[in-house]
Amino acid sequence: MTAIALRPAFPNLRFRQLTNLVQPDDGSNRIFVTEQAGRILVFPNDPAVEHASVFLEIRERGLGQANEEGLLGLAFSPDFTLDGHFFVYYSATQPRRSVLSRFSVNESDPNLADPSSEVVILEVEQPYSNHNGGQIEFGPDGYLYVALGDGGSAGDPFGSGQDTGTLLGAILRLDVSGASADAGYAIPPDNPLVGVPGARGEIWAYGLRNPWRFSFDTETGLLWTADVGQNAYEEINVVSRGGNYGWNIMEGRQCFSPRRGCDASGLELPVAEYGRSDGCSVTGGHVYRGSDQPDLVGAYVYGDFCTGRIWGVRYDGETATEPQLLVDSDLEITSFGMGMDGSLYVLGRDDGIYLVVPA
Repeated sequence: MTAIALRPAFPNLRFRQLTNLVQPDDGSNRIFVTEQAGRILVFPNDPAVEHASVFLEIRERGLGQANEEGLLGLAFSPDFTLDGHFFVYYSATQPRRSVLSRFSVNESDPNLADPSSEVVILEVEQPYSNHNGGQIEFGPDGYLYVALGDGGSAGDPFGSGQDTGTLLGAILRLDVSGASADAGYAIPPDNPLVGVPGARGEIWAYGLRNPWRFSFDTETGLLWTADVGQNAYEEINVVSRGGNYGWNIMEGRQCFSPRRGCDASGLELPVAEYGRSDGCSVTGGHVYRGSDQPDLVGAYVYGDFCTGRIWGVRYDGETATEPQLLVDSDLEITSFGMGMDGSLYVLGRDDGIYLVVPA
């Protein structure tokens, strides 16, 4: 892997608290981004674009205002061109909870959503304001995957990471194809915990602290997840069906509480980790499958919110390479995005959208 550079992708646009960039496969060549305060914006995929219009605003739904709350996830239906459906994940208050909802596009204007079309699919009580997770994405199997943190505070006080009786601290796999006001979702029958006494059948994998951004490799289908650490280690996981990723027994590849000891048997350890000398809050990215940088193809690219550093790592299904620093930026990296052409974007919290280009 060779070094990369970051170039402003849409230099005439200004954003606040970016959390997602998604390009639906509908032939329109439009970009959608989310702002944490509750707006989805849409604009043409043109570097010279000068205006982004408001596609949907949900601030009036009582979004949480804490640092890790708000509008956190966006995913378009695999049949978006036919059904006009898209899904959002946001933090709400009174009571504090995470909400997964489906909306529909305005029938007369494809650049507007219908705010009255909300169908609430899932609500999960949140004991604290942090560790909301929030990534949602359809997998190659057509099911919707949803990331939830451990519920917040510090140290996982309720033991959610290792409790398969709660949806917290897990990645869920849901069938939302028949979602309606009466039936929010179905549980795929081949989910790993279906039929296990006391376990939630929605769970695909668990043992996660705050999975901040996951993505599927568009070629291999592997599910990559970044999990934010507590005080010492940030980690990258390749997530498999039914996997237990260790929190709060482990932080990265280390015992979380050395005095208490730990048993790592049966746990899936991360393929990559880094400590506080490199950053303090990992942001998951994508496996690069674009055409502009052949040397980067097949590498998983991720970054750190605190330092702006971006790394690449390769994984052959059994072992991972040592992560390589690709660029040391000064961005507060909140998310990555991938265009339909394989272009890789980096989102700075308040600094706009950057395109990954050769150095």
